[in-house]
Amino acid sequence: MQIILLERVEKLGQLGDVVTVKPGYARNFLLPQGKALRANKANLEKFEQERADLEKRNADERSSSEALAKNMENLSVNLVRAASEMGQLFGSVSGRDIASAVTEAGHAVDKRQVVMDKAIKTLGLFPIRINLHSEVAVTVTVNIARSLEEAETQAKLGHAIIASDNDFDDAPEAEAPAEAQADASEEVPAEDASPAEAEAEEAASDADAPADDTATEDTAEEASEDTEKA
Repeated sequence: MQIILLERVEKLGQLGDVVTVKPGYARNFLLPQGKALRANKANLEKFEQERADLEKRNADERSSSEALAKNMENLSVNLVRAASEMGQLFGSVSGRDIASAVTEAGHAVDKRQVVMDKAIKTLGLFPIRINLHSEVAVTVTVNIARSLEEAETQAKLGHAIIASDNDFDDAPEAEAPAEAQADASEEVPAEDASPAEAEAEEAASDADAPADDTATEDTAEEASEDTEKA
């Protein structure tokens, strides 16, 4: 389908260009939003008659948008959302949410001006493009956090605050008190030994003890007396 562009359309053409697009794109977006006209003889003649006015209007809108973009430089907006410890939102943030936040910050924009491929589903800092005009865009930072205090911390750190799996893996193991370690290293007192262990130790002592010297001497004397009697 051929159309006449009434303003610059990114990746498509400039004001006054006649281009070919898919019928659905023209009917659902370009024509309803006044960005183009069907390329027929009547519309071509109408466009040529109004070209000067269209170009002047476009220049005025671009100038106004450039001033707005300058005021929005380094703009950051905070959005408070519920999320898990790992930073996953219980829901999502859409272009409508961002447009509302920017408007509340004093810069009126429409959700259709917010350029997003998909909704945001995690905490963090996100650079989001806002198309203020077909030839003017500005990037704002969307800071999504669980509280305003957390948003301030994220802004300073430059990233989301989430729990890490390594927070506990690197923690040192708890050590027993020094007194307990000293007690564990001492030998068990003899009186605390079990009866079986005590008997075993006593038997081992008897086996290692030297023979009775007195008994040996008595035996030798008796043997000598028997010899003399004989």
